[in-house]
Amino acid sequence: MSEIISQYSEFLQNTPASWTKVKILDVGQIVSGGTPSRDVPSLWNGGIPWVTPGELTSLPTKEIHETNETISHAGLSGSGANLLPERSLLVTSRATLGARAVNAVPMATNQGFKSLVPYNKKLTDYLYHLVDKIKPEMVRRACGTTFLEISGSEFGDIDLPVPNTDVAVKIAEILDTLDAAIRGTEAVVAKLKAMKQGLLHDLLTRGIDANGDLRPSQSEAPHLYKQTPLGWLPKEWTIFDLSEVSESIIDGPFGSNLKTAHYVEVPGVRVVRLQNIQDGYFDDTEKAFICERHAAQLVRNEVMGGDVLIASLGDDGHPVGRACLYPPHFDPAINKADCFRFRGNSICKNGYAMLYLNGANARRQVRGFEQGVTMKRINLGNLRRIRISLPSVAEQDAIEMRAVAIDAAHDNVLAEFQKLRLQKIGLMDDLLTGRISVTPLL
Repeated sequence: MSEIISQYSEFLQNTPASWTKVKILDVGQIVSGGTPSRDVPSLWNGGIPWVTPGELTSLPTKEIHETNETISHAGLSGSGANLLPERSLLVTSRATLGARAVNAVPMATNQGFKSLVPYNKKLTDYLYHLVDKIKPEMVRRACGTTFLEISGSEFGDIDLPVPNTDVAVKIAEILDTLDAAIRGTEAVVAKLKAMKQGLLHDLLTRGIDANGDLRPSQSEAPHLYKQTPLGWLPKEWTIFDLSEVSESIIDGPFGSNLKTAHYVEVPGVRVVRLQNIQDGYFDDTEKAFICERHAAQLVRNEVMGGDVLIASLGDDGHPVGRACLYPPHFDPAINKADCFRFRGNSICKNGYAMLYLNGANARRQVRGFEQGVTMKRINLGNLRRIRISLPSVAEQDAIEMRAVAIDAAHDNVLAEFQKLRLQKIGLMDDLLTGRISVTPLL
């Protein structure tokens, strides 16, 4: 707790002396919410927007215009709920503390809020951004065993640094502009991701013709396709088991061959682990190494640049069988027990195999082989049985090149998105502490 206390205290100390320090209760009226009885239908569906905390935690914008549920005037008067005028500041006060939004229309909330109706509505947007800095103090003051909750009196007692209105408005305008840029870039990232998924499906079911174009769909040109156990595929393509198109598929060393005691600090030989294998890319964030002497005993498990790495385990966010390429410029490594290494033979390119394993057809097959309850897995024997549809090597290269191109576009926009988010974090801190003055912009 002391770290949280010092964090907020330090923030306050770093704000300009010329800014007024006031309590939250001094800048507006604190309003609680309530929930009408679910047993009385007449209290519901009356057209008055009624918001719950969960709607704010998933809200992509600052303003909230509509809610999942509405209540009636009878529900409003008989539940402890209050009608908040538009441009109030809605702040969650239990479980998830400090989620916030500005209501674009009058609305009520449930009891999971301590909302603020500012006396000066021009400060609403500034206060919206300031809540991000207040969150640690809300956590410090909250109490509860099942979930944390902050009372209205504790919330109202929090100190705020408030500049003059013109400065506050300008700070909010700058942060709003950056938020809009972040949302726009995020939308482009989502669009490119959807395009990538759609293109990958087309590439793996239609392929690329001699002119370098996607083949017409089966419905447009049925004479180009044949019906197979994997669905409609180009006539030239052949279906194999994964074991038939590999130079080798191996699992990692088990038991005494690779124990915690074998790990060393750098320098050493890299160990590829489950967390490195993401859907289509190698995550280099977490690194582990073993000594060269021990690695020399695990020659069978050597991973070379360009090899395909396949995850044997999965969870809700990371599917079993996801695959990536070990970066070509990386030094040789050793794969751990939960990571399969695939190396294609003369008729199967590693890059194409990786794309295929991340596609819908392979994923369906993997789900059919999954074992386990708490954590799903696929074993090596079943992985070898995954069926893969193969075009010619030249067409595999063309498919991979097309996928790489859209990957590059997606990665560039994603990098811009991450850059904007980091800029906002830094700029918010600078503006809300007054380190960067907006006075010259007024």
